Amino acid sequence: MGSEGAGAGFGDAEVDGWSAGHALGLVALGAEEGEGEVQSLDLTGPAFPFGPVLAGEEYEDELDGLGDWVDDFLLPVYGAEVTTAAPWCPRWQEHDGVVAWLHALRLACQQHKDPEAGLAGMFVWHRDFLTHAMAAVRAPGGPLSACMTSPDRPTHRLLPGPPASARTQENSSAQAEGPAAEPEPDDASGPVS
Repeated sequence: MGSEGAGAGFGDAEVDGWSAGHALGLVALGAEEGEGEVQSLDLTGPAFPFGPVLAGEEYEDELDGLGDWVDDFLLPVYGAEVTTAAPWCPRWQEHDGVVAWLHALRLACQQHKDPEAGLAGMFVWHRDFLTHAMAAVRAPGGPLSACMTSPDRPTHRLLPGPPASARTQENSSAQAEGPAAEPEPDDASGPVS
């Protein structure tokens, strides 16, 4: 286990043949039927450097499998009660962050239930993955906080994310204005050291 090669970036790190991109690469939006362009969340750029992205039918197939795992295993066993302290959303598949967390949780479950993980494999999954992921997904201020907080009141609302950083906004506006003119050298100032 470990990263392949010295100096490998986080997106290049592999554990048992799985890169971080595999764990989080599910988060993408497939193209609408009949459209020639795939609309996807860019998980390969500087904002989210985690490798390959699934799109279209491949994404839908993976999301269907994840939905089955969540509905048939995760929620019946670990779902607990829906409250303001532990919200849920019947349309969780529309929350990209939730999909990423649950997909990574499912991959970790598959890895830790493998006989090669040893007898304590599922204990490790519970301790290191399940508890943390469910706490993050179902936190009162988490990605589902504007959704269902009572089974009697099913609600769904996607919360807007924070705005881009000031640096990103400055870079975007500078690129929109075009290349900056180079300052002319000032002969009176003398040599620069």
